[in-house]
Amino acid sequence: MIDWQSVDTVLLDMDGTLLDLRFDNWFWQRHVPEAYARQLGLPQDEADRIIHDWISSHQGTLNWYCLDFWTDELGLEIARLKSEARDRISVRPGAERFLQRLQQSGKQIIMVTNAHRDALDVKVAQTGIDQYFHELVSSHDYGHPKEAQAFWQHLQRHLPFEPTRALLVDDSLPVLHSAKLYGIGQPVSILHPDSSLPKREHTDPFVAIDDFDSVLP
Repeated sequence: MIDWQSVDTVLLDMDGTLLDLRFDNWFWQRHVPEAYARQLGLPQDEADRIIHDWISSHQGTLNWYCLDFWTDELGLEIARLKSEARDRISVRPGAERFLQRLQQSGKQIIMVTNAHRDALDVKVAQTGIDQYFHELVSSHDYGHPKEAQAFWQHLQRHLPFEPTRALLVDDSLPVLHSAKLYGIGQPVSILHPDSSLPKREHTDPFVAIDDFDSVLP
């Protein structure tokens, strides 16, 4: 599935790839709407609808991932809510063993995430996965989400690498399409990003990792 002999740089997403997306889906689909309903005294179904529609309207943009933006829009301290719920954050099965092997491989290992820096700080403090990376890159550093070609352009200027000899593992198909368009040599998806939901049947046209142990370098 992965041609490790052709990889010098490993680019890894965080949420849904290394960490279970169950936390983020619960946080935005249940926890935030419940907090919003309490704050405004709204019926829960109305708060659910408002938050869903609001978030959907920004999908794929940097605002969608920005805790500061949602704090201002919703009047909720989103970073504090994430920190208070940090015990729900978990590493996906086999991900840490995969990271350990990568660290031993001598390859350049870079986290590339759309997560806001405040969310990133909470998650690495909870899991300790930052220890395996040469660099942690948030799309907020560059002002463009990974779905945009500008993100990859900024990344290559910041941390020079050869795109054709890079592997990207990410659960987002739009991100993988963007990376492929930029020339990333091996874009690979995740078959089961959220443990509370069924596995995807496929992530065409991208191959997908189901078990990290099966693709150890």
